[in-house]
Amino acid sequence: MSHSLAGAVAHATAAPHPRAARAAVYRAVWRWHFYAGLLCLPFLILLSATGALYLFKDEIERTFTHRSVVVPGPGAPLSTDRLIFNATQAVPEGRPVSFIDPVDASTSAVVALLENGRRIHVSLDPYTGDVLDRVGADDTVMMVVRRLHSLSYFGPVANGVIEVVAGFAIILVLTGLYLWWPRGEGGAVTIRGNPARRIWWRDLHAVTGLVAGGGLLFLAATGLPWSIWWGQQVRALSNEAGLGQPRALWADKAVSTVPMRALLGEVGWAMQDAPAPLSQPGPDAIGPDRAVAILRGLGMPRGFELALPVGETGIYAAAAYPRDVARQRMISLDQYSGRPLVDVRFADLGFVARAIQYGIGLHKGEHWGRPNQLAMLAVCLATILLCVSAATMWWKRRPPGGLGVPPWPGDRRVVAGATLIVVALGALFPLTGLAILAMIGIDLGLAALRGARRSPA
Repeated sequence: MSHSLAGAVAHATAAPHPRAARAAVYRAVWRWHFYAGLLCLPFLILLSATGALYLFKDEIERTFTHRSVVVPGPGAPLSTDRLIFNATQAVPEGRPVSFIDPVDASTSAVVALLENGRRIHVSLDPYTGDVLDRVGADDTVMMVVRRLHSLSYFGPVANGVIEVVAGFAIILVLTGLYLWWPRGEGGAVTIRGNPARRIWWRDLHAVTGLVAGGGLLFLAATGLPWSIWWGQQVRALSNEAGLGQPRALWADKAVSTVPMRALLGEVGWAMQDAPAPLSQPGPDAIGPDRAVAILRGLGMPRGFELALPVGETGIYAAAAYPRDVARQRMISLDQYSGRPLVDVRFADLGFVARAIQYGIGLHKGEHWGRPNQLAMLAVCLATILLCVSAATMWWKRRPPGGLGVPPWPGDRRVVAGATLIVVALGALFPLTGLAILAMIGIDLGLAALRGARRSPA
């Protein structure tokens, strides 16, 4: 009998009760969910607020730049050459660098000029040539929102933080799904109690996360291609594999070392690093008016941007990114003959580039019109609610004067297993992985410090 009892005790010590094991895993996952939320919350609120505004970019710009909306005149629009000339009169020290074609008959034309290293946008009535507005390209309402959204206002390091947050957002959703998973305790899809109780905020957080989790995953995944390190690596690898930009179109062309992103204000994800081709010097160069006529004859969508040539081998580079992703197009013209040097349609892109461009279009609410905008707006608002409910829930449970970090379970194997899974997820996004390793180091350091304080002198 005594041997049987000893064996049972030994078995219980080696193999904890399944319920205790599940509780240990829950606590380990909860702690990582807490860490990810602690880092992400302020950034997710900023990203969601600015993203919600950017979804309605066109509507907001028309409201704040109402002078740029014109009434079609009785005659035909003025020539592109004349509009560029009028813009230079408004900015005498500026050098014209690009022309933005009106999207429709009631929209102004825009000429971008470079003045003392600063890009100035001059809006003009295409029918009368009158200057309607003059504003720094980085000072427009939506450009401010866009740069806040990417944290590019604060330099490349801050921009890298967005990549870290996107990776942690994916971890947040996956760990949150595990924490939400019903365990027979109620509150899986209902909200219990009232706002005075922490359980109400816990259930609100869980149910909102269940509804919005997929959308948050989608926004994080489709935002990552624009990130400073991961996105650049994916673009380079997809291009090398022939799944990105169509390199065959450049195979027999003379190209410069200047990337297309240096010429145009808006360049699709896949074409950021595409080299600008070179013009072959000839006796006479065509003017902007002729270049615009050629582009329209080639079926270029309205609203395209036309970069003006610089130097004797410079090109006319044009790009159009309408809301219909499939109509995106980029054309480069020889500045002397007007001959198309490279003509890239959406269908010419590789599979990875097309998928990412579709994802970006949906991310920005551009692909399916108003339903797309409203769906992404709902995800943004739900994400803000997730952050608010998480902060309130934490505030209600934290101890006075403490951070209220969920304790690790006593089983070190569970701690190690949960941490390894999180590290593996972080390995998919190296900047996030580095942040995870830093957090592990800080956690171990603090634990050692607490242990040293408890040890007798």
